[in-house]
Amino acid sequence: RPGFRARDAAGQPLAGPDLERAPPATPAAALEWLMPWLRDRLAGRGLTAIGHRVVHGGPNHARPALVTPALLEELEALSPLAPLHQPHNLAPIRKTMEISPGLPQVACFDTAFHRTMPEVAQAFALPHAFLAKGVRRYGFHGLSYEYIASVLPRVAPAIAGGRVVVAHLGNGASLCALRDRVSIATSMGFSALDGLPMGTRCGELDPGVVLHLMRAEGMDADAIEAMLYRKSGMLGLSGVSSDFRDLLASEDPRARFALEVFVYRVARGIASLAAALGGLDGIVFTAGVGENAAPVRAAVCEACRWMGVQLDATANAAHGPLISQPGSAVEVRVIPTDENLMIARHARAAVQA
Repeated sequence: RPGFRARDAAGQPLAGPDLERAPPATPAAALEWLMPWLRDRLAGRGLTAIGHRVVHGGPNHARPALVTPALLEELEALSPLAPLHQPHNLAPIRKTMEISPGLPQVACFDTAFHRTMPEVAQAFALPHAFLAKGVRRYGFHGLSYEYIASVLPRVAPAIAGGRVVVAHLGNGASLCALRDRVSIATSMGFSALDGLPMGTRCGELDPGVVLHLMRAEGMDADAIEAMLYRKSGMLGLSGVSSDFRDLLASEDPRARFALEVFVYRVARGIASLAAALGGLDGIVFTAGVGENAAPVRAAVCEACRWMGVQLDATANAAHGPLISQPGSAVEVRVIPTDENLMIARHARAAVQA
């Protein structure tokens, strides 16, 4: 379902090409569809660069990178670790190489922000040789967490230098533990399947379940991958929808149960990351569900009340920005994320370096 959003220098919305007449079917086609409009709007001024969100950067990239053929080949090898995202992230890069071969492109990795995690937070308890081969916890949603970390000194100075758990809750969902705005632990792992249950992804799963599905159900790797990525999570639990808005509006008991599972897992995850931090000074809700679903925030805060969270129900209903009471031991905020701004900043910095 392609969409279009653009603003001019004054922040006013701009009308784009007609999406209804011939909507692009793929991300690569969307970029090709967009380029003539961009060049017309720029009125002779050249494009400086294109920044791309790339979900998986692997173990070798702790910062954005200018795209080269060698880098693209390296990133394509990571596609099995993020099959819902990586191929669609890389296709527009290839298309740009084809139609504008001299235009600089910058890959901005969702894993890069988490390269600061200590080795104990990255390691799985597998034979050590696998760690050297890159089988480790990477973490994702890094561009979102990087943005939140960048604005904390301005919008939440009391907790900016402390111990904060950021809850990026949306169709994809994860948690990140920040100490002094640096990632030290996160809920997602080797792939974007791990951690919290999501719209269609299962989240944390006993690996024995996968072995059982192979042996008892006769499922092969492709069938298991399709189920875990596309048929599980809120959709699988509820049988209603992967969209939290639909679940919140539904009277179906399974929809309510799916939400209860989600809240339980978020609250348990926050407690786990508080342990990694050695305490908790703040919680930040962000992304589509975190920013807009007041009932989900309220339920998570209630489950975290034992840690000293005291919710201000009126502020929460108004979506913040501060939703904890003055006496709360843990400050709780709602901060809209802006991954696109981080990509723009990184792209500009990379071509100016």
